[in-house]
Amino acid sequence: MITTIVLFSIVGFVALASIAIPDPCATIGGQKWVSPQDLRACYTSFAVDPSIKENIVDVINKTLAFHTSVNYEIAAPEPFTEFVHEDLLKDLARISSQSYPSDYDLHLDVSRTLKRLNDGHCVWINSCYVPLFLNFLPIPLVLLTDSDGTQSVHIAPEAFAVTSAEFLDEIDVWQEALPPAIPLQTLDGAQVLSIEGQNPSVAVDANALITGSFQPLGTRQNSFFSSYQFGANGWTYIMGDFAQQSLPLNDSVTLVVQRVNESTTDTIELPYRARINPATVSFTDSASYRANNCLPILGTNGVDLNETIVSAAPLSETVMKFQQQPPILKTFTKERVNVMLNTIPLSDVALPPSLVPNVPVVSGGFGSGQFYMLSDNKTGVFALGSFGGDTIDAMMSGMLQGLINLKSLGATQLIVDVSNNGGGFICAAEFLHRIIIGPKNTTVPQAGLDTETRDGPLARLIVQQIIQNDVDPSQALLYNPLNWNNASNVAFAADNDWLLPLLGQECQPNGFTTMPPDEGLFPASNVVIVSNGRCASSCSLFSITMAKEEGVKTVVLGGRSDVQQAYCGTVGGQSTVFSEIDTEVKTAKLKNNSLAPPDMMVNGVQGITWRLGFGIQDPTQPEEWQPHPATLNLLLTPDLVNNPVAIWTNITEQLLTGRS
Repeated sequence: MITTIVLFSIVGFVALASIAIPDPCATIGGQKWVSPQDLRACYTSFAVDPSIKENIVDVINKTLAFHTSVNYEIAAPEPFTEFVHEDLLKDLARISSQSYPSDYDLHLDVSRTLKRLNDGHCVWINSCYVPLFLNFLPIPLVLLTDSDGTQSVHIAPEAFAVTSAEFLDEIDVWQEALPPAIPLQTLDGAQVLSIEGQNPSVAVDANALITGSFQPLGTRQNSFFSSYQFGANGWTYIMGDFAQQSLPLNDSVTLVVQRVNESTTDTIELPYRARINPATVSFTDSASYRANNCLPILGTNGVDLNETIVSAAPLSETVMKFQQQPPILKTFTKERVNVMLNTIPLSDVALPPSLVPNVPVVSGGFGSGQFYMLSDNKTGVFALGSFGGDTIDAMMSGMLQGLINLKSLGATQLIVDVSNNGGGFICAAEFLHRIIIGPKNTTVPQAGLDTETRDGPLARLIVQQIIQNDVDPSQALLYNPLNWNNASNVAFAADNDWLLPLLGQECQPNGFTTMPPDEGLFPASNVVIVSNGRCASSCSLFSITMAKEEGVKTVVLGGRSDVQQAYCGTVGGQSTVFSEIDTEVKTAKLKNNSLAPPDMMVNGVQGITWRLGFGIQDPTQPEEWQPHPATLNLLLTPDLVNNPVAIWTNITEQLLTGRS
């Protein structure tokens, strides 16, 4: 970058010279670890391009016409009125006319505007910034409860084990920031008395205002803290929003702590350090940074299915890396999903070996699911970190075989641990409900919710093109009536203008690739579903129907005792993204219609809820806005926190002991 500046003036003559100003992106190019300040300098060095800004706002505005939850999020009912009241159209109009000091500042405003919906299906993600680097601290936090019920924030007892394994090449930087008398490992378990001079609850609540994704306040508070998940990489450790950020929001943090077995307090300051995301395309300077990470890629925009061979094409890598599930072999034509999007990718930080379950593994496991038998020899555990990963065939056969194997070993009761399960295959969620409970009126012909799409003008035109002009001969489009059944579970005819009615079952019999058994595998009274509240999308569909229709007990781990804990968050019904809607529009030959969103000019993702599930207890209203109170908020102690086996054993004693 070259800038011309005034050097001196003699008798009215102004001498000019050009000097080189360092390229802020070159400073971080090729680096694994950088300071948040340097990263932010790169991000903020780009001015707003008016045409790109207009394009982003236009894409979001016109894509929202397919989103089913907008009206409910503008006027959220109780108990959500205090937390969700976002008028997207009004805010997008404000953004359109507002000036910004940099393109990065524009991104922050757009992203946080969408996040205020607290709906993890409807988010805006610009891969130019999110997450090229992840901002880390070495001290993940937990919320612990002492013997008299008092809750307080602590540095996780396993913090040094996690960070010394994952961040060994950066540990010295953090150690050097501490006083010599305070080795980093001595912070394990320390009580946090203040964060930036305030009670830690202030930081927890401030984060809950911007983290988005979930309507329940308790769930957004819980995201501040560390947790665990089972997934394709085995047992992983979720650092939590305090110790891991998707953007360089903070440079450092000052804490007052009281270390374990110490009578005095310590004031410490630790820097955040930003580590490059393995998915980031390498760059050396501003030009290569923008070219490699900011421009549209294959899959950013949709295609005309009649002109492009995509019958086996997966979703774009841009979309998959933000879905809260391992990548799945979903094609344009089959396997509907309901899955969260998140600016922080799935964790690959390992759960410390001391916390990994050491009870017998039972065969039947698959990519995102594992089965265990507890030491009482009657409690089986199904750890299910996602309804995605693998193929849907592998998931269904694995679920059935694993549960049958548990029963054959003597299991009479079941814990399903869905901590941090962000959804996935809808029919896999319904299949799990069906095989646990068996065939009855709540599971056959469907174990899910009735749903409804939004019948906007462009959606109606797509349907008309399909039924009148045969633009979808391969039955690949979402809007093809042949892909759906009405609320009476009767298939729509090929010429049915179907948008207005409720939709019924979609999974049985053809959506179940494995034949379910004739009898249920476990009685509902002997089943408990456990999570940290961060169970969403297809996980919500499973948990809600099991709790409300079958009476299954639910447990949330470690939430504030004075806040109602919800056993699931965002519900939806079926989620999708801009590129898939763009494919519908292009295949229907409607891209030139004034209602159609333009092609996206950046490497971005706009998520939407394409179908919305309607309630079980009040079928006239979306299930999204109906209560989901947990049976038990399991308050965590040092011996329980992030320790799956200790948690499962405690739940067995509290909710399952004596049951047969």
